[in-house]
Amino acid sequence: MQYLHTMVRVTNVDESLRFYCEGLGLEEVRRSENEKGRYTLIFLRAPGDVGGEVELTYNWDPEEYTGGRNFGHLAYRVKDIYALCQHLSDMGVVINRPPRDGHMAFVRSPDGISVELIQEGTLPQQEPWASMPNTGKW
Repeated sequence: MQYLHTMVRVTNVDESLRFYCEGLGLEEVRRSENEKGRYTLIFLRAPGDVGGEVELTYNWDPEEYTGGRNFGHLAYRVKDIYALCQHLSDMGVVINRPPRDGHMAFVRSPDGISVELIQEGTLPQQEPWASMPNTGKW
């Protein structure tokens, strides 16, 4: 068995690519459009990772998606959780569960998909993160 990908539905391709690519640092590896099915598939992965991918599915006809957290979450190991959280925060992304412990944080995509960030190893606690409360759901 081989893990292939996790699919998440998105409502705005540009906002989603800004979050996943500019924010998290994922790279687009391929894209396909299906005119008959009226959807676009965009596959992303972390640089240097040949494993699982994230498939962003954009349905051309508007649909309302609810319960983005009901599948669980995406998780990524990161080199510097504080730097990444600061970068995302500077982009206007809410850090729902700050990396108070130097090990784990949660953010949400523009479509409400929960993303867990896990520090490679553990960093010493650092302000302002150590004192920052949770915000919203994660």
